[in-house]
Amino acid sequence: MKIEIWSDVMCPFCYIGKRHLEQALADLPFQKDIEIDWKSYQLNPAYKNENSESLYDYLSTNKGISLAQAKQMTTQVAEMANNVGLKLDFEKSIPANSFNAHRLIHFAASKGKQDLAEEELFKAHFEDAKNIDDVNALLDIATNLGLDRNETKSVLESNAFEEEVRYDIYESQQLGVRGVPFFVMDRKYALSGAQPVDAFKQTITQSYNEWKVAQENSSLKSLNTTDANSCDENGCEV
Repeated sequence: MKIEIWSDVMCPFCYIGKRHLEQALADLPFQKDIEIDWKSYQLNPAYKNENSESLYDYLSTNKGISLAQAKQMTTQVAEMANNVGLKLDFEKSIPANSFNAHRLIHFAASKGKQDLAEEELFKAHFEDAKNIDDVNALLDIATNLGLDRNETKSVLESNAFEEEVRYDIYESQQLGVRGVPFFVMDRKYALSGAQPVDAFKQTITQSYNEWKVAQENSSLKSLNTTDANSCDENGCEV
């Protein structure tokens, strides 16, 4: 069963939500039957950090709040992250346009390393103070993933995977996604935000059980057949 996740690397709740999902799946007996598919989403597609803007400056400007309020907000988020073992460094985190990071994730997906790329990019942005819009930073991440550095450089210097990123965003609009993280189970059920682990368990289990029944019912085990003239390997009967 597929779980699709619309996410932006710039979103701390997407990182926290990833951990909650992983904890939920670890406790479910059918976790090996679950396929995760990360989808691109941009919270601020027009953004460009051209003046070495800090995260606090970014939040203050975009949300219309004071720097003190921005720091208080991130402190609360950091506490939530700490509860799932994440050490988010908002003091050093660099706001950046995430479009190229999403292209890298799509490229990594083509090599079977999508989830690893998502994890590495979250860590680079929130824990290691890397600029995820910097080509060299992205190349270092790709190298850590075991991707060929020269091939990755060629991808990032071209327009490869741009349409895939845009199509993910288009799909999110069609589904009515208004914020991330946004988790879709088998295109039937959805969870918005970094939901508690138990909420993931409940929704995934319900979706999986229904998916399993549908899979079993789709198998043609027996048919009530009415015969008429036909042919087989022994010839034709009239």
